[in-house]
Amino acid sequence: MSTLQSPKPASAPSTEETRDPTLADRAVDTWFYIQSHQRAILAGFAVVLAVGLGIVGYIYYMQQQQVEANQKLGQILPTYETGNYQQALDGSGDRMGLVAIANTYDGTAAGNLASFYAATALFRTEQYDQALTYYQQFEKTDGVLGAAALAGQASIHEDRGDYAKAAQLYMDAANYHKSKLTTPDYLLEAGRAYTLAGQYEEAEAAYKQIQEAYPESPEAQDAPRFLARLEAKRAS
Repeated sequence: MSTLQSPKPASAPSTEETRDPTLADRAVDTWFYIQSHQRAILAGFAVVLAVGLGIVGYIYYMQQQQVEANQKLGQILPTYETGNYQQALDGSGDRMGLVAIANTYDGTAAGNLASFYAATALFRTEQYDQALTYYQQFEKTDGVLGAAALAGQASIHEDRGDYAKAAQLYMDAANYHKSKLTTPDYLLEAGRAYTLAGQYEEAEAAYKQIQEAYPESPEAQDAPRFLARLEAKRAS
């Protein structure tokens, strides 16, 4: 009769075998790491917290700035729209002027829009140097206003006699925002400025672009007359 044998005890792992650290081992290691690097960890956490709070604070600040800028721009725009450009620039009473709004709230959408209105008001009061500054300061996020700002700069350069620069800016305005209402006019102005600059091929291309792309526009009816003048200049 065979006798039951007790199971053999499992052999202990050899010293050559590598044992994976247990969860308890890792917890102890982590605790010792935290204790030895406590100051650095706390400092890093404080930096992250400060950055996070700073971002939140900045967003809130910019939101408040935008609200204020919208309010102040809304107060002075009726003055601009009635043609009182200098008063709109300077402000009156408790109403901040366009220049001050543009400078104070330049990081907001309303402050950026104030730059465009300030530039236009300065242009219409023949303060061309300052107008150019604010046209250039205006961030051209809107297609229509962006094109108008470029055309405003072109007109200032034309007034200074820099016809080549003016022509290029008129072309930039024409290409910045394609519109049946404004693009033919910008192209016509570009052709005229190119002609004054002696760049006859560029002028011809601008006039022909009006005829081809905007044949129903009033400017297309004027284009043949300008092309005839251009040919006369070439002949002479």
